[in-house]
Amino acid sequence: MLKNDRYIKAALSQKVDKTPVWMMRQAGRYLPEYRKLRSEAGDFMALCTNPELACEVTLQPLRRYELDAAILFSDILTIPDAMGLELYFKTGEGPAFKKPINSVQDIKALAVPDIYSELKYVTDAVSTIRKALNNETPLIGFSGSPWTLATYMVEGGTTKNFGKVKGMMFSEPAAMHQLLDVLAKSVINYLNAQIESGAQAVMVFDTWGGVLSTRDYNEFSLCYMQQIVDGLIRNKDGQKIPVTLYTKGGAGWLEAMADTGADCIGLDWSIDIDKARARIGNKVALQGNMDPCILYSTPKRIEQEVADILSKFGTGNGHVFNLGHGIHPTIEPENVKAYVDAVHLHSGKYHL
Repeated sequence: MLKNDRYIKAALSQKVDKTPVWMMRQAGRYLPEYRKLRSEAGDFMALCTNPELACEVTLQPLRRYELDAAILFSDILTIPDAMGLELYFKTGEGPAFKKPINSVQDIKALAVPDIYSELKYVTDAVSTIRKALNNETPLIGFSGSPWTLATYMVEGGTTKNFGKVKGMMFSEPAAMHQLLDVLAKSVINYLNAQIESGAQAVMVFDTWGGVLSTRDYNEFSLCYMQQIVDGLIRNKDGQKIPVTLYTKGGAGWLEAMADTGADCIGLDWSIDIDKARARIGNKVALQGNMDPCILYSTPKRIEQEVADILSKFGTGNGHVFNLGHGIHPTIEPENVKAYVDAVHLHSGKYHL
């Protein structure tokens, strides 16, 4: 039995005493203890592929702050790496692949990886973290969305204009659907393996869905997230497993996202949470949605922003407080404490 189950309950739109709070990328570069451990390990992938080190990084923010959830320390691009694209990280430039997708033939050669073989380091990390948490705090597992994974795979890394992946989408739609289908099947297996290994909730990050038109979002992103939602384990050991979908730049498609059957929808900061709630009612929980850059301001300003978002959501269940995207690496850790403490300080009155 979880000692702190606020996050699980809120993601399932159940009653809580206070609004739960965590952060996307909460285990990472803004913490000096993380930077020290990464330097000792050698590089980012050395942390990801070592279950004990991944566990240590996952727990670091929970030692500093009264967070209501832990999230697996890993990367969204582990699936393409397991497919043979050979993930690496360029200093100052982010992730890249040594063997990106360059042709229809490259897509045809892809296969769903054996999760417990090719990605055993992830499932081992999940079970190690779950044991270390000792049922104090729930553990969130995650994956990138098929469209977001495909974007990195075809572009070969980060991109500004999405020319290669959109070019393939428009000129070779059948091949793109083949790629997205094998990725959706892989994500289902991957997230289910995380659940079987101890993850108590899962989240799908659709980082690049917002670069698509409504037509193309529905066809090339949302329908594959729908496939994932339909294929996930939703109950484990008598406990419901909340599923959260997050599309950065997806404010225009909240109703469609809510219709997938997901339990919770993540919001970026481009929409006020009261307007989002008015549009979809109590159909799903909402996660979000403070601009991460607020954390560059003062503790007083941070507290004001937290109070404003809580007030806009208002009374009732189904709010998981989070940033609208991942925390920036140059944020001061003391400001994170102000953020977390403010949520717990001001949210109780909305849950009487």
